[in-house]
Amino acid sequence: MVDTAGLNVEEKSGRALVDDLASRIRDRIMSGKIPIGAQLRQAELAADFGVSRTPVREALRQLQSGGLIEVLPNRGAIVRVPAPWEVREAYEVRAELEALAAARAVSRVTGEQLEELRRANQEMYDHSLAESMGKPVSLPTSQRDNDRFHTLIADISGNARLARVVNDINETFPRNVSAQLIVNDARQRDENFREHERIVAALAAGEAEAAAAAMREHVIQAGDQLAEWYEKRSSTVFRG
Repeated sequence: MVDTAGLNVEEKSGRALVDDLASRIRDRIMSGKIPIGAQLRQAELAADFGVSRTPVREALRQLQSGGLIEVLPNRGAIVRVPAPWEVREAYEVRAELEALAAARAVSRVTGEQLEELRRANQEMYDHSLAESMGKPVSLPTSQRDNDRFHTLIADISGNARLARVVNDINETFPRNVSAQLIVNDARQRDENFREHERIVAALAAGEAEAAAAAMREHVIQAGDQLAEWYEKRSSTVFRG
């Protein structure tokens, strides 16, 4: 039997199957295909992946232990809505790590990489603007451009562990939410673009302290915006 992603699930069994299902469900949540607050019905997921309910149940337990979903009375398993304080704490850590990455990148960045950063920033702006106007550009497209900008700086920093930790924090919350913020709010879209420009300018000028400060401010601002988005929804829509 083959699921919608083309995986032959009969080739997997036991813990390997549970881990695979948990990973695939998590990917759907992180991409927004399964939105925050949505119920996770075992029967529907089992049918979708072509497996019995037992491994699905175990996969959901795994995701619950990781904090991505929660079980509520009379509703069952749902995608958990992160608390605003969780978002701010995570982004406070991320801001310091990415500031360090930006500072380290100053002495390592090449002209070609600077152009790639500028290109990623411009494409993020163009794609999010097009989406806001109803053109057929998917949300993940602008988010990938934004992620590419930050990931490239982390890679340029030359510290593989630092890059991994930054990525782990970025994967803590569904990625489509931050994409929606720059798609649906012109002010935030413009600010995000200009903040990226300031980071690139500091990198190009060889100013490590300025690059770190610009990145730190940018990430803190992004965390505040994301926390406010969750704050507006955490006590209403997803608790009804």
